[in-house]
Amino acid sequence: MIVDFVTVGPFEENCYLVTDESAGTAVLVDPGDDGGEIEAMAARRGVAPSAVWLTHAHLDHIGAVSAVRRAWPGIPVHLHPADALVYAYAERAAASYGLRFEQPEPPECELAEGQIMELGSLRFAVMHVPGHAPGHVAFVGEGIALAGDCIFNGSVGRTDLPLSDPNAFVGSLDRLLGLPDATVIHPGHGPRTTIGRERHSNPFLLGAVVVPGTARRVSGAVLRDLNA
Repeated sequence: MIVDFVTVGPFEENCYLVTDESAGTAVLVDPGDDGGEIEAMAARRGVAPSAVWLTHAHLDHIGAVSAVRRAWPGIPVHLHPADALVYAYAERAAASYGLRFEQPEPPECELAEGQIMELGSLRFAVMHVPGHAPGHVAFVGEGIALAGDCIFNGSVGRTDLPLSDPNAFVGSLDRLLGLPDATVIHPGHGPRTTIGRERHSNPFLLGAVVVPGTARRVSGAVLRDLNA
């Protein structure tokens, strides 16, 4: 397995290309912007992606969906249905930032908790981890987690956005922290990390920082002032 990525757009979002070398197959995860750079990444690897997997539908994660569909006609886009409204609102969200944005046509395929996504010989389970967005998922398998905007290197995702849910987010962080320490996190922004590193050093998971109105524990630590 090879995991390539390119950082795209004004929000510096990570778009991933996951490849099964033996089968010569690949998928794109979160094509957020700069379609030409995403095409170039696939060309360097010598693959044509067979699908798009979306961790969630915030504008910085779907901005190049239309470009990807033009580059690889017929490529299916997978999204959890709970994020359909977020997806449909993306163009208006971009306008609020003064950004140009091409609203993509709706996704073709729905993701569900526990679904197994196959890529050649590779297998990834869909883990529904809402909070940052209602339909947020992580793709977990083969020793990695394509975790979107849940856990970052030294930080966690926001819960002050429309349709975010701080209580749900605490539960989602707890689920992710149940993964083995060696699990490599490929986040939506910033450098990769591991579950073990974040469990032991992330200030948002060590009690330095509680989701407003909650007192739930994440791996033994109470989150405080998540949005501060």
